[in-house]
Amino acid sequence: MFDFSDLLEEHSVPFVAYEKRDGDWADNGDWVPAGKLVPINLKGAIFPLTKDDLQYAENGTYSEKDRKIYTTHVLEVGQRLLYKNITYTIQGMEDYSDYMDINIYYARWAGDESSSG
Repeated sequence: MFDFSDLLEEHSVPFVAYEKRDGDWADNGDWVPAGKLVPINLKGAIFPLTKDDLQYAENGTYSEKDRKIYTTHVLEVGQRLLYKNITYTIQGMEDYSDYMDINIYYARWAGDESSSG
């Protein structure tokens, strides 16, 4: 298996992932009720999609506002992310787990047309 974690760390940026909790204690010691979305600070490399990525995929058509995320963290389809004050939704992933130690996700832009960025 290829170890890309050092290369990933070099190009990583902070982003926030929102996780639904099943009713447990948060990192700060507060109780989080079931179903509540909790922001989690993560890091990963976030890139615009390539021309090949922009072609029709099984999840639908992507746009130039969508992103590709490389991270060691496990994300879920449908999970919301916040990066540079723009919200994205995980649409799919490329499974290379047999070959490398990072996960690759496609994130669809979920902002509105009037927002900047």
